[in-house]
Amino acid sequence: MSAISLQKIYSGKVRDLYHIDDKRMLMVASDRLSAFDVILDDPIPGKGEILTQISNFWFAKLAHILPNHFTGDTVYDVLPENEARALEKRAVVAKKLTPVKVEAIVRGYLAGSGWKDYQKTGAVCGIALPPGLQEAQQLPEVIFTPSTKAEVGDHDENISYAECENIIGSELAALVRDKSIALYSEAAAYAQTRGIIICDTKFEFGLDEDGTLTLMDEVLTPDSSRFWPADQYQIGMSPPSFDKQFVRDWLEASGWNKQAPAPRVPQDIIDKTVAKYREALDLLTA
Repeated sequence: MSAISLQKIYSGKVRDLYHIDDKRMLMVASDRLSAFDVILDDPIPGKGEILTQISNFWFAKLAHILPNHFTGDTVYDVLPENEARALEKRAVVAKKLTPVKVEAIVRGYLAGSGWKDYQKTGAVCGIALPPGLQEAQQLPEVIFTPSTKAEVGDHDENISYAECENIIGSELAALVRDKSIALYSEAAAYAQTRGIIICDTKFEFGLDEDGTLTLMDEVLTPDSSRFWPADQYQIGMSPPSFDKQFVRDWLEASGWNKQAPAPRVPQDIIDKTVAKYREALDLLTA
């Protein structure tokens, strides 16, 4: 990735943040891929640009539900032209916000850890569900299942709604839950018209200087969501994915113990993953 003249203030699993001033920062999406909370050695070329374009599309489409982290500035307003040109598709100028200390996970279908939880307990994150549901089945209603926000290298942990209230307060917890479900529901309905089922997703929120809840980070990308092709969906089996599940499936099959370092990912898996990300972008924004 190109050199950036701004001071780096944070490097996450996928995104790097750079200081602009007291109110703004530059958020740059890298091509790094994290799976099972381990950053892989092999980047996915173009991934940062594709994910930024998908996020930008959703931020604009859902702005009537909740304000987002955009300031209205472009990279050309804060970087020298040569740097801005190199980063314009993978970087955004974002407000500095106080992060809300939970991750907002919304599920519309039974899959992944939710399916495993349901098989054991008949519930997902403590939310009781009707008996007899099958893998990948649409849930009777959309559910909010928060998790803790882990540091890089640690695992997020599912928590109950009561624990969520303890961490961020009951008023904010209710707002985060209601807005998360509204964002997911509108996005899922739109995606369905483009041939994509959004099984579940993760939102991140911050509070601005006035205490206003603000959508931030990334939104409804194949990295923060499970996207399924609608034409290959059937209840009772996990559908093929548009997302990094492709790499996760390969890693699972490799026998890796999910501790760093991860095995090297073969080129054909990387190529197919890039193609999946691009297909999601094209379908959603065409």
